[in-house]
Amino acid sequence: MRYLPHTDSDVAAMLAVIGVRSLEELFSPIPDDCRLRGPLTLPEPLNEWELEGYFELLSNTTAAAQGFSSFIGAGSYDHFIPESNRQLLSRSEFYTAYTPYQPEISQGTLQAIYEYQTLTARLMQMEVANASLYDGASSLAEALLMSIRITKKPTVAISRSIHPHYRRVAQTYFAPTGYSAIELPHLSDGRTDYSSLQQAGEVAAVVVQSPNFFGVIEDLDSAAEAARAHDALLIVSFTEPLAYGILKPPGKYGADIACGEGQSLGIPQSFGGPGLGIFASKMQYVRNMPGRLVGRAQDVEGRGGYVLTLATREQHIRRQKATSNICTNSSLCALAAAMYMATLGKTGFREMAQLNHDKAEYLKDRLREKGCELPFSGPTFNEFVVRFPNPGDYRRLLERKVLAGLPLDAYYPELKDHHLLCVTETKSRSDLDALAEEVGR
Repeated sequence: MRYLPHTDSDVAAMLAVIGVRSLEELFSPIPDDCRLRGPLTLPEPLNEWELEGYFELLSNTTAAAQGFSSFIGAGSYDHFIPESNRQLLSRSEFYTAYTPYQPEISQGTLQAIYEYQTLTARLMQMEVANASLYDGASSLAEALLMSIRITKKPTVAISRSIHPHYRRVAQTYFAPTGYSAIELPHLSDGRTDYSSLQQAGEVAAVVVQSPNFFGVIEDLDSAAEAARAHDALLIVSFTEPLAYGILKPPGKYGADIACGEGQSLGIPQSFGGPGLGIFASKMQYVRNMPGRLVGRAQDVEGRGGYVLTLATREQHIRRQKATSNICTNSSLCALAAAMYMATLGKTGFREMAQLNHDKAEYLKDRLREKGCELPFSGPTFNEFVVRFPNPGDYRRLLERKVLAGLPLDAYYPELKDHHLLCVTETKSRSDLDALAEEVGR
C-alpha cells in the first residue's frame, strides 16, 4: 500500500471546508500546556546491542523479570505453550497474511479462521462463533450493544464481579450512546446477587463472568433464571476459558452470548497484549453479531472452499446499518488459540484444566493452615481471594521475589488487604510450598 501525504493545497482545501485558516487555528482548542512547542526530547540513537542491553536493564526493574515467581492472573494467565505453536505461527503464510478479502488467494487463512470458529463454538457449546474481536473487554462491550440491538431496551444489568477493566471499557462504549448499566452486587460467597433486579425494570441482558474476577464459579442456572424472568438475554463473560475443560460451558446453561478473553489459549502474556476477543452466540442472533464470520462454501465446480460469509461492518455496508465499527479480527492470535486447542485435544484440555484446579486447591489448603482468611466460600477454578494473617506478608514475599497475587483494594475498596492469587500448571509444588511457608512468619 502506498503512502501518499497530503500536499499543502490538499490541507488548505480541507481547512477551508471546515472554516479555519490554518493548522494552528485548528489545534487552538487544545490547552496550551498540553502542546509541545519544541522538538521531542529523545536520547541519542543506540545500536542493536546497546538497545538490547537497555531493554534488559528496564526488564530487571520490574517484578515480572526472570527470577520472580508470579501468582498474578486477573485476566492474563501464565500457561505453558507447546513449542509447535511457536513454530507453526512463524510460518510466513500465516505471519504475514493480510485480511482475506480475496478467497481465491486466501484459502489457508480462511480455513484457519474457520477451524478457530469451530473449536471455539465447541468449547463454549454455542451455535456460532465469529472470527474474533480485539480482546475480552471489547468482546463484552460489543455483546452489551448486541443485546440492546436485539431487545430494543437501553439498559443492561452487569455483575460487579466482572473484571473491573471490562466494566470500564463498557462504560466508555456507553458514554456517548445514552445507554445505561446497573451493577449487581455480590453475595458473601462471592457469587452475583440477582435480587436487586426486581427494582431494575426492563433490562436487555443479565451479564455475569464465570469464573468471575474473584475466581468464584458463578451459579449460571440462577443467572439464566434471572434473565428469563426479565425477558432479557443471558451474557456469560470469561477471562480464563481453560476453565471450561472441567466446567459446564455457557451454552449448556442456555447463554445467548458467550464472550471473553482467549489469551490463555496458547498466547503469551507479553506484558498485557495482544489479546484475543472470543465471541459466540445462538444462531438466531447471527445477523446482529459484530465482526466477521468465515463459512464453508462450494465453488462453481463443486469444490469445497472457505469465504467471508458475514461481515456487517462499516467498510462493507452503510455505517448506520453496521453492527460494529470493529473492522478486523485478531487473526494470528485466533490461529494460536486454534493450534493450542487442537494440540491439547479434548482429553488434554480437560487434564490441563484439572491440573490448574487441583494445584489451586492445594495452595488454598496450605494457606488456610497458615492462618489465611479466604473470604469467599464459593467454588473456584485456578484463582481465589485471600487475606494474609500479617499485613507485612505481601511485602516480605515480594522481597523474596514472590508476587503473591493482585491487591484488590484499588478495584474493591471494601476488600482492603485482600489479594487475588492465581495458580496455573506452571507452578510446581515447591513453588506453592515456598509461598505458604513465608506466610504468617
